[in-house]
Parts: sequence; C-alpha cells; structure tokens
Amino acid sequence: MRKSHGSRLIFYCLFCILSLYEGLGKRGLRIETTISQSLNILVVDDDVNIRKTLVVCLETEGHKVIAVSNFQDALAEASRRSFELAFVDLRLGTDDGLDLIPALLAATPWLKIIVITAYASIDTAVEAMRRGATDYIPKPFTPAQVKLALQKVFEMRTLEQRVAALQEDLRRSHPEIDFSSTSPVMQRAVNLARQAAPSDATILLRGESGTGKTVLARAIHSWSNRATKPISIVSCPSFSSELLESELFGHIKGAFTGAVRDNPGRIAACEGGTLFLDEIGDLPLSLQPKLLRFVQDKEYERVGDCTTRKANVRIITAANVNLERAVKAGLFREDLFYRLNVIQIEIPPLRERPDDVVLLAEKLLAFYGRNNHRSFIGFTKEALQALRQYHWPGNVRELSNVVERVAILCQTDRVGIESLPTNLLPSDSIPNIGDPVTIEKIGEQHVRRILATTKSLQEAADILGIDQATLWRRRKKYGI
Repeated sequence: MRKSHGSRLIFYCLFCILSLYEGLGKRGLRIETTISQSLNILVVDDDVNIRKTLVVCLETEGHKVIAVSNFQDALAEASRRSFELAFVDLRLGTDDGLDLIPALLAATPWLKIIVITAYASIDTAVEAMRRGATDYIPKPFTPAQVKLALQKVFEMRTLEQRVAALQEDLRRSHPEIDFSSTSPVMQRAVNLARQAAPSDATILLRGESGTGKTVLARAIHSWSNRATKPISIVSCPSFSSELLESELFGHIKGAFTGAVRDNPGRIAACEGGTLFLDEIGDLPLSLQPKLLRFVQDKEYERVGDCTTRKANVRIITAANVNLERAVKAGLFREDLFYRLNVIQIEIPPLRERPDDVVLLAEKLLAFYGRNNHRSFIGFTKEALQALRQYHWPGNVRELSNVVERVAILCQTDRVGIESLPTNLLPSDSIPNIGDPVTIEKIGEQHVRRILATTKSLQEAADILGIDQATLWRRRKKYGI
C-alpha cells in the first residue's frame, strides 16, 4: 500500500518539530554531534519530503548529501561517486530496497548502509543485515535516531581506519623518523613540505633512492586536512602496465582473464585522502594520459567499464630519475610533468649532511635495540667518525640496515668501529699483519673484533687465551 500525501505531510511536520524541540535550550538550535568528519552520504527514498528532511538534517551536520528516489538513480550515483554512507528505504516504488543493498556494496565494498522503512519487523531487519546493511531505523524516526546512527557509523569507520593503520605499521616495522636536521637544505625541504601540506596541490618529491621520500609523503599526508582519510602507496615499477592500470583505477568483473570480481582500485579506496605514486618516472607511457586526466579533472574509468567516475584524492609523486631528461627523450609526457610538478621538494642525499648521519644513527640504534631487547649507550667516537665519513650511496635506507645489523650482532653496550661492516671503515683503520703499525694497535683491533662477535666475556676471553680480569683491563684501556 502506498503512503498517502497526508501521512507524508504529518511525518515531515513531526520531524521538523522534533528537530526544533531537540535543538532548544542550552544546546542552541543546531543538533550537536561528536562527529567532526564530513561524510559523503547517499539518500535513497521515494518520498520527496523524507528526502528533503534527511538532506537538511545531514547537511546541517556538515555532510555532503546526494538524494535520489529510485533503484536505478542510486546505482548511477554510486557508479559516479564514492560514498561512505547510504540511507536506503526498503520500499522504492515497485522495487525492493533489500535488493539495492548488495548492488551498492558491489560498487563500493566499504559502504555503510542504514536501512529505513515504515514496515519495520524483525524478519526484514535480519534480512537487511544478512545482505550487508550496517544499521536499521524505523519510520517515523527522530533527529536523535539519525544522529545516533551517524555516530555509530563514524565510530565504526574510525575503528576500521585505526586497525588498517596499525596493520600497516606492523607490516612496515620501521622506526618513526622525525625530520630534525642541522642541514639548511634539509630544513628548507621539510619547511616547504609543511607549508604545502594543508593545500590540495600536487607535490613532486625528488631525491636519490633511500633518501626518505615515502616517509616524507606520509608526513605530508599526516600534516594535511586529509590526515583522517586513507593514504595509499603505489610503487609504479612493481606492476606491469596492465596490472598497474587495474591497481590504480580498478576493474569490473570479467574485464580481463582472472578478473573474477569487481576491484574498486586504489583511487576509490583512498577517497578524500592521498595517493602516493613512487618512482613516477617508471609510469608506462600508455597510462600517462589517464593519470593526466585524473590529475586535471579528477575523473577516470575502471578497466572494462565505460562509466566515468569522480574522486576527491590528492596526488603526491616521487622520482629518483631526471624527469626533464625523460621528457626530452620522449619517455615522459611534458604536460603530465608540469601537472605533477606544481610544488617540487628536493631531498638532499645523506652524504651531504654528515651531522644528520649521527642524529639518525643514534635514534635508529635506540629503536632497533628495543626491538631486539637490547640497551645501548651509543657509539664510540671512532664509530661515529666512520659513519660521518662514509659516502652512503643507499642513503637513509642503507644507514637503517647497517644500524639494524649492529643492534643484532654487537655484544657490547657501546658500539665500536669493530662492529661496523668493513666497507664503512676507512682503510687506515683496519691494520693488517705486516702493516707499519704497532703490535699494540693490531692487538687492540683483534680484541675489539672478538668482543663484537662473541656472546659473553668468558667466550671472548677463552678465544683470546686470557682470563676475564685481563680482558676487563684491556677493555678499559681501549675504551670498549
């Protein structure tokens, strides 16, 4: 049975009165909520008054709302935009709103759906949940019920994002690197990144491999207004041209061999957030026009689908190759380069900031020491000097690997030069038999190396053929 015009008018008036009533008093006229984030919301209801009322209520709370009246329009909007929440009426003319639930979830797997109906029953609630609905509110509903449903969705999304962030941190298992630096060039790079972060401008990070471009990209995202939204990191050389297109833009079921289900793609998955494209110089030429279109117009199509979609995603890229040279060689589109190069940030190599080597090494030693249940006092002067003088072709990544190795293998609480890989040591610090050095110098290096590779003083003393007391005196003499 269809809803009469009178019942619609009564419901609309009742909702408005309740909204006004709840807003009076100490709270003022606006319905207060603890939800501070704006959501993209789809409202699907064939009653025009209910649509208008929900739109007013939700937009008042700062959310972006699209309202439609039928099954087909709902699917069309879901194919063009990325929504985080949908209110779905179970009676949509001759269509059943229950059938719309799986159809919406197929287009947007992370969508939260709240079912609304005047025909509430336990059976319909159970069936709606079985098909993927998140919550269920009956008509006539009050502003407080809408507010509570929104709060539940927001808390669920926040929890999911925190879990995802924790899982990502566990997978990375990397130390948190701050950007304190004594290098003026590095300071300028970090300051520029902080200035650019609140904007939506595309950023190009340039620097040698291992300088920390991915770390800085994450920091820019965390400093931006998009910090509560996802960040997705894609390494362009990690995929073939075909797979990279699917990874970025998504594909529909049957688009190619092996496409057994819809894939929304990284762009849709980080709606409202940031997409970081590492090593952008390796982006295939065939994909460059499609990325250019997305950067310019925020529009794209999934592989195998002709539906044009829009997404609100900020683009950050990184390159360790000379893109200007790639443009001249015809390997990179000039128009794409200029679109990506709105704000360029150059990260200097580690060899150009030796004082930063010391700061990073000490922080990394503390981190890897904790990971390996060790406590270190620090590095000896000789070890720090060796770290400063090394040219670090692998930059921060190489330094991190070296310090992790030291934290595992060093057997003393202060890391000496003997615990460092031999390729880091200056040639004059590694005396060999027959070199013009004293026996004492050779003996010192031998003791240092034995201590660095043994698990206890007793084991070291046994190898050296001396007692522990003699070994203790030599350690004190050599400053080990």
